[in-house]
Amino acid sequence: MLSLMPFQRERGLKLVKGRGQYVWDDEGRMYLDAHTGHGAAFLGHTPPRVVEALARQMRELMVATPVFDTEVKEEALKALSRILPKKLTAVYLQNSGAEAVELALKIAAKHTGRRKIIAFKGGFHGRTAGALSVTWSRQYREGFKLLPGIEFASFNSLEAADLIDEETAAAIVEPIQGEGGVKPATREFLREVSRACSESQALLILDEVQSGFGRSGEVWAHQKRGVTPDIMVAGKSIGGGFPVSLVAAREELLASFKGGDHGSTHGGNPLALAAVKAGVETLLEENVPKQAMEKGSALLRRLKEIESRIVREVRGEGLMIGIELRFDPTPLVAHLQSRGVLALKAAKTVLRLLPPYLITSRDIEILAARVEEAIRHEEGRRGVAPPPKGL
Repeated sequence: MLSLMPFQRERGLKLVKGRGQYVWDDEGRMYLDAHTGHGAAFLGHTPPRVVEALARQMRELMVATPVFDTEVKEEALKALSRILPKKLTAVYLQNSGAEAVELALKIAAKHTGRRKIIAFKGGFHGRTAGALSVTWSRQYREGFKLLPGIEFASFNSLEAADLIDEETAAAIVEPIQGEGGVKPATREFLREVSRACSESQALLILDEVQSGFGRSGEVWAHQKRGVTPDIMVAGKSIGGGFPVSLVAAREELLASFKGGDHGSTHGGNPLALAAVKAGVETLLEENVPKQAMEKGSALLRRLKEIESRIVREVRGEGLMIGIELRFDPTPLVAHLQSRGVLALKAAKTVLRLLPPYLITSRDIEILAARVEEAIRHEEGRRGVAPPPKGL
């Protein structure tokens, strides 16, 4: 009997259906989903516009590589022009965030003729060779041959800009680190990195695969930080959960590319394009960023009311929230699942919550109450007394 390669520990849960902010298992039990496929289902499970667009496109044309013009490609690019940074007029679609990062790195190397890349401690950009090379965690990198010329700087340190010089092709950074522990970049830090890139003619690559498309409370998390990337990568939720990613860049950066320097069989296929168009329509017509900001602020406030000696910090932006603990959060993830809430971990000690924008005030209260319950359960298991009320 075939089995999947055991690269990730399975959760022991068989999902059979998803609607909005909820999923159901094979025993009919409902779960509030704050996992959302590592954030991919930010628009909810089976979002109506996306499902309808995919069904319609499947009946018309499923396969066409990017070398062919199609109506759905024209419509998707027109939709994306409504939300992408104005200076980023060259777009290429891929299948995953890691693929998008690979192309961004290729563009930087090809345009500058340089090989040095500045990445950041705690950063996560994917598991393919190039993306893995700029990912910080040793557990992902160990045992693999990686790209040369990668230097890691401290995240949120203004001194990181000192590493960006005339030998640097690009600096790649997440406006909010996801896998690294839900750590928002400060405005001062990103502006300093941007300044150093500009002065040395290196490129600024912003990885918005998890933080982008409304989750932070803005369409793109970098918008509130006053910087403009030379290249931006996005993915996960841009197609309403359908596998698709994109690279958006300043058009002049592609001048040195020639035919065959990059390509993709399924990147920008008709189904992905239909999903992107419908995803953008949902984002704009439902005012998703505003909802994410308001609901995320309410959830963050409620979580910060939880007093516990095992909680170091509660932080985040919009509906991208991390609770830093004093130990591995895996027991809390398991407890939450047993109580009908799906969550995930980040870094070594962070419980990560990535719910869809569709969550209601009732969902927020349930989620916060379940998290508090999980914390109290772990306090009891470890023999840690909760702090006195009001302290």
